[in-house]
Amino acid sequence: MHSCHSICRERDVPVLPGPHPVAEDPGTCDIVKATQYGMLERCKELVEAGYDVRQPDKENVTLLHWAAINNRQELVKYYISKGAVVDQLGGDLNSTPLHWAIRQGHLPMVILLLKCGADPSLIDGEGFSSIHLAVLFQHVPIVAYLISKGQNIDTADFNGLTPLMLSAQKVVGPEPTRFLLKFNPSLNAVDNVQKNTALHWAVTSGNVSAVELLLEAGANMDIKNVKGETALDLAIQTQNRFMIYMLMEEARMRSRRNNRLLRIMEKYELSLLLASCLTLLWAIGYIMNLSSDSWLLKGCLLLFLLAGMALLVRQFVGLKNLRYLPTALMLSSVFWMSVTWLFWFMPDVTNTIFEIPVMFSIVGLLYFFYKTWRTDPGYVKSSEKDKKENIVALAEAGCLDFRTFCTSCLVRKPLRSVHCLLCDSCVARYDQHSLWIAQCIGVGNHHYYLLFLSFLTVTSVWLLYRSLLYWSNHCVTSYHADGAWTYFTQITSCSPWVSYIFMLACFHTVWASLWLTTQLYQIAFLGLTSHERMSLLMESKSSKHPVSLRRNPYNLGCFQNLADFFQCRCFGMVKPNGVDWTKQYNVHMIKKNVYSV
Repeated sequence: MHSCHSICRERDVPVLPGPHPVAEDPGTCDIVKATQYGMLERCKELVEAGYDVRQPDKENVTLLHWAAINNRQELVKYYISKGAVVDQLGGDLNSTPLHWAIRQGHLPMVILLLKCGADPSLIDGEGFSSIHLAVLFQHVPIVAYLISKGQNIDTADFNGLTPLMLSAQKVVGPEPTRFLLKFNPSLNAVDNVQKNTALHWAVTSGNVSAVELLLEAGANMDIKNVKGETALDLAIQTQNRFMIYMLMEEARMRSRRNNRLLRIMEKYELSLLLASCLTLLWAIGYIMNLSSDSWLLKGCLLLFLLAGMALLVRQFVGLKNLRYLPTALMLSSVFWMSVTWLFWFMPDVTNTIFEIPVMFSIVGLLYFFYKTWRTDPGYVKSSEKDKKENIVALAEAGCLDFRTFCTSCLVRKPLRSVHCLLCDSCVARYDQHSLWIAQCIGVGNHHYYLLFLSFLTVTSVWLLYRSLLYWSNHCVTSYHADGAWTYFTQITSCSPWVSYIFMLACFHTVWASLWLTTQLYQIAFLGLTSHERMSLLMESKSSKHPVSLRRNPYNLGCFQNLADFFQCRCFGMVKPNGVDWTKQYNVHMIKKNVYSV
């Protein structure tokens, strides 16, 4: 590859690991080899003896280049103190020591050279500046640091290629293209020669992931290059069917957004989805309630109904809002369960005061669903200035990696936070992304989520109980007299709709009660979130040494765990810890003398 070839041409001597060679006498090493191996004392000895640190070797490479490519920081400091030129050009590619350090991915060396005055805007013999090289070699932390130190995200190389164009053209895979898009680069800039945009370059190089990311970011598909070709024209020339489909589908979706009627429908997509789910669940119950005894006919009608629903959703609901489908189905089922209670079960009640609890549970269910859905789960927020300052601080502290820094949100990750791909945000004390709420569950809304599960369980159990009472009053069969199978067939034919609602209530009772029990166990006895528990279980399976779930820095005992979670004092018996999980970075501040997870 081009990048590997460049490195090989720039250095005839390989990068040598370790502080000194095993079979080499430090007293006989020349200064170049001593620099490569990091022999500080030998290098000082030779320099003090009169060696000029600015003198290049026969390949026009200086000592500073060799120290930079081998990450010998002490030698770099020493050579610069002795007059070495920090931006000296050398090697076959006419590169600076900073270029050499970037090619090798030595972030500490990059930081040091920049502090010593290195100019990141200088270009090498191939026309690449520092940020271009960092992108080309996929060193994302170095890209982040250079941008945070003021490098222009749209810096052009000798041919007018921006870092985004270079990533789309030469880097296969989503990174660092995805990372560059976080800094709002120009999507529609063109190079000096071909007049191609980043999208053109991604198509010509067959970089499917880059094409997908650029389309998602809103890259213009109508721009033509010097030959009058759009990105779609280039895709057709390459005969890449998948890429052609992607571009044509995106063009279709964008044309839909220009249609006034479709724009109005898009505005009310969620309402349409909810109405469709309400109609679907009613239609399923109606088909089951038909007087016909032919289950084959009913099955065919149900299949036809589901196919129609799938077609409707496919045509009028975008992928962004499709994640709300389970939520709409859950709310629709709760609605029809409530309607059944009101019009089927209430007429049999002699004393309405006994129905007040179920009314309370339905209202509580809807209220806490709304609170869970609308409350900020604990998104980790940061201004653009703070993001860049955090990148610089983490890089210079030597901890700019995926454990401490989120490359999607460009924020320092607090303890227990996780980046949710569906929400595209980091969530503090992340528990899960709930399928039924279509929202992340984190420090801000976790307690509302538990109350939602509690009220859903109570409502479903009450519906099950009322269904049994309804069958005893309206169906002639008896479970004890006729047996299970006869009782089941009789109640199904006696009241198919109630049987249908009974099945929905069973489903909600099972999943909500089991998940509520699991959640309470994790909170009270482990002090862990669902994500942390699953991570520890996976670690335990892959590790030779078993991991104890109870022994973690967040488990402070049952009563303290509950008090911290619900922030209750239990009439002064417990004092809750007020931890701001959106800004908590150190384990020892949570619980001292306990090992980190």
